[in-house]
Amino acid sequence: MQPLSDIRVLAVTVYLAGPFTSMTLARMGAEVIKVEIPGKGDPVRGNGPFAGPKGTSPQIQTDVDLSTRFLKRTQGVKSVTLNLKNPKGREMFLELAKSSDVLLENLAPGSMTRLGLGYEDVSRVNPGIIYTSISGYGQTGEYASKPAHDPQIQGMSGLMDINGDADGPPTKVGFYIGDLVTPLFACYSIMAALRHKDSTGEGQYLDVSMMDSLVSLMFMENLEESIADGMPLRTGNISRSGPTGLYETKDGDLSITVTSDDQWLRLAKALDAPELLEDPRFSDYHSRTVNVEDAREDIQRLIGRLTLKEAIAQLEGADVPCAPIRTAKDIMNDQHFTDRGSLVPMRHGAMEQSVEGGIGSGFPVIFSSGPLPEMTGAPTLGMHNDEIYSRLLGLNAEDLKTLKSDGVL
Repeated sequence: MQPLSDIRVLAVTVYLAGPFTSMTLARMGAEVIKVEIPGKGDPVRGNGPFAGPKGTSPQIQTDVDLSTRFLKRTQGVKSVTLNLKNPKGREMFLELAKSSDVLLENLAPGSMTRLGLGYEDVSRVNPGIIYTSISGYGQTGEYASKPAHDPQIQGMSGLMDINGDADGPPTKVGFYIGDLVTPLFACYSIMAALRHKDSTGEGQYLDVSMMDSLVSLMFMENLEESIADGMPLRTGNISRSGPTGLYETKDGDLSITVTSDDQWLRLAKALDAPELLEDPRFSDYHSRTVNVEDAREDIQRLIGRLTLKEAIAQLEGADVPCAPIRTAKDIMNDQHFTDRGSLVPMRHGAMEQSVEGGIGSGFPVIFSSGPLPEMTGAPTLGMHNDEIYSRLLGLNAEDLKTLKSDGVL
């Protein structure tokens, strides 16, 4: 199944947020053309370790070695080189834009406009373009010009204020959540804009902000109520309301969810602790929230007597939501994720076989109409110059040779 097989995306993307958006659209069958600086490319290309025909190494071993980070983020994407500061390069870019449905960029706000390739410039040659800009703080507002990567966005959004232990410092999430969640908003907004274009013929500009994305998600929680009540926002591995959270058994940790009165009843039965039901401090959801520390102490005392296996058996037997806390290594070796396609082999565009030991992210949704297209490996720099420029711009080998010698490619 390739629902976006008729869509062409022209991408000027670097680091993670833009490339992950590109890769997600490519997974749906879109042709994604990544425009990179001649001789340099996406800065992530230079961040080791590297992988190639001789295996994985901290240092580049062959001419086709690619950064494993780049490999993970650029599956299914085509690479061309083009000097956008060169007048001829700018002209060629606009020609590519004429036959594209989506233009995606995640440079610093204003960068594309200064190159003469902003929305106004591109929409003049292609009024139906869906021009999508991803940035840290958005294209407008007092923060727009601030440099931003995911760690700064986690801090500026307030996410770090609600993450971590109550008596500890603000803590960032253990992966680049702003860089990875924001592209999902971008992708379904692009698809909505394409649907709008189908109905009206109108293209449009999409301004996607990493900080706005995180803030919109954070306030799915009732943070304003906790702030008004003076309750701590950083609660570590426990919930802000009720005794949901992490508990320690004799030989491992597990997570338990107890949000309703019915779940509290089942928990008490699972732990053979009728006293939990008789205690007025725990009589309902509000009481358990007010007395959450006492509730947690009682649960920990009871759970601490059990092994992890015993605790899970008792809790699952009583239909109490629970799960062991697993390591990243456990996940790597769990066949479940391979079978469902959420983890896939990491592929290199210049190699027939997958990168040994490499893991790529698959797509976490299974379509009943059939699988999504198999992704090609991440490309070497300019790997698709001949194909793209001959097919879309009608250039021949001599033209490309001249453009390269002139510093355009």
